[in-house]
Amino acid sequence: MTTTTTTQRQLQHLYWRASFGPTPAQLAAGLSPQQALRKLLQDSRNFEPLDGPAMRYAEPLPTPSTEMMQAAGSPQAAMVTTPDQTARPAAAAPGKMTPEQRKQQNRNLRSAFYAMNTGWLTRMATSEAQLREKLTFFWHGHFACRVRRPDAALQLNNTIRRLALGKFPELLLAVSREPAMLQFLNNQQNRKQSPNENFAREVMELFTLGRGNYSETDVKEAARAFTGWGYNGQNKFVFREKQHDDGPKTLLGRTGNFSGEQALEIILAQPACAEFITTKLYRFFVNDVPNPAHIRPLAQAFFQSGYDISALLEQLFSADWFYAAANVGTRIKSPVELLAGMKRTLGLELANERPLIVFQKALGQTLFEPPNVAGWPGGRAWIDSSSLLYRLQLPAVLLRNAAFDVQLKQDENDLDPNLSRAARTFDQSVKTTVRLAPLQRLLAGTPAAQQPARLSEILLQVSIRPENLALVRGELRDMTTALLSLPEYQLM
Repeated sequence: MTTTTTTQRQLQHLYWRASFGPTPAQLAAGLSPQQALRKLLQDSRNFEPLDGPAMRYAEPLPTPSTEMMQAAGSPQAAMVTTPDQTARPAAAAPGKMTPEQRKQQNRNLRSAFYAMNTGWLTRMATSEAQLREKLTFFWHGHFACRVRRPDAALQLNNTIRRLALGKFPELLLAVSREPAMLQFLNNQQNRKQSPNENFAREVMELFTLGRGNYSETDVKEAARAFTGWGYNGQNKFVFREKQHDDGPKTLLGRTGNFSGEQALEIILAQPACAEFITTKLYRFFVNDVPNPAHIRPLAQAFFQSGYDISALLEQLFSADWFYAAANVGTRIKSPVELLAGMKRTLGLELANERPLIVFQKALGQTLFEPPNVAGWPGGRAWIDSSSLLYRLQLPAVLLRNAAFDVQLKQDENDLDPNLSRAARTFDQSVKTTVRLAPLQRLLAGTPAAQQPARLSEILLQVSIRPENLALVRGELRDMTTALLSLPEYQLM
């Protein structure tokens, strides 16, 4: 492998890990990996919110008034604030709906979530702020949350996007106060003399410390600190002082009349928090198998910086070991990374974007619909016999208008989990537009006989086997389809 190829492979490695893959224009720019990293950081400085459709029929999050909290009452209709800040009346209370009204509301909710989903996937493929979107995607799995109200889910997503590259304490506090998260983790039921421990437990187990770094007593005491945290019908955080337990609490070795904010500060003061977050970032950006020798100094610097996320990532992506052979082409692309990467590299556009939802569901990862509070497991869990078959079929579907035939499983996490078999069956071709001219320009000057090998270096992060290379023939579209259909393309 030549020095040029080595540099190109390093550059592609950076773009696949710190963004959603390289564009041909980025590969043609002639930047070094160090220059590319600086540009990624620079291009992601500004925050631009993701827009979503206004929800005239949004189902309100359960709004815990004092009376409702005492009686554990049911959701009520309320005025809601939609993403475009226009107040609209919510639908009737679920208990008062006719079956047809409930079906229509589910259709409206599903349509809004799908629009948000495909809108975000398009942004992943096209945004200049690649590192910010990749971090938003990481935190989307770290702070996994699933609610029925689209504007609440979108508000949480934009809060994460805004703070994704800042200081982790600010991100943690903001996410913890999001109505979507408080509802998902049942903190609307957490009140003095009757604490609910779910929110406090997940904050420590999944968001900050990890198992083994806190006790059951710490969970109980933290839950008391978070009593009174809630939200109103306008999707705003509310602290209800009368529901807060202001008595003394002992949390992680410290005692005081702690508030929820102070509980988070105490958690963040534990070096174990920095190591936990750094390890998760390492597994996402570097290797599924953590290397303590690499993680330890990163975590120490992260802790000392006050949890500066951008500084941590710059240190990680600048390390020599980041480009080591053991870390290149060794991670399985998640379904979203696979789809966004193909869209990005090929300038791929679908005449109707709804099939993107089908692809995500068939492959096991649907944006805004994590399977549980722990998020998606990742790694080898992405691949089984059926999902691999669908993955290998996708390039022909997207580049050759081949039919995609799948019967989706019943999904208990879906907005409408009881769809009929016919409604869950997708069997049709997908109309697309693909921009191959930029790839053609990268191959300019390469003799025709050598173009399959050269194209494989551009599209794959692992060396192609000779027997597979022999199959890559024909026009550029044929060669591209063949390379993207290889198991090697599943790795980044």
